[in-house]
Amino acid sequence: MLYMVIERFKNRDAEAVYRRFRKRGRMAPEGLSYIESWVETNFDRCFQLMACDDPKLLEQWAVHWRDLVDFEFVPVRPSREAAELISPGL
Repeated sequence: MLYMVIERFKNRDAEAVYRRFRKRGRMAPEGLSYIESWVETNFDRCFQLMACDDPKLLEQWAVHWRDLVDFEFVPVRPSREAAELISPGL
């Protein structure tokens, strides 16, 4: 399953997040895969596309970052797949 992870940097302090990432890496548990990310131009939020079969892995990963980031996990699917699923009803 794919998840759009929306990270809101606490106190708008993106530097603290990047500093930890540089020092310790992503710290993702086995089974949680990073796909791609985008950072808002004002550095308020980061949007990461992640994949895993067990959503509990997202929480295990977030434990390492919750002092710096507020998380929202949104299950998503590719647009192509959504179009296929919805097309029979159109």
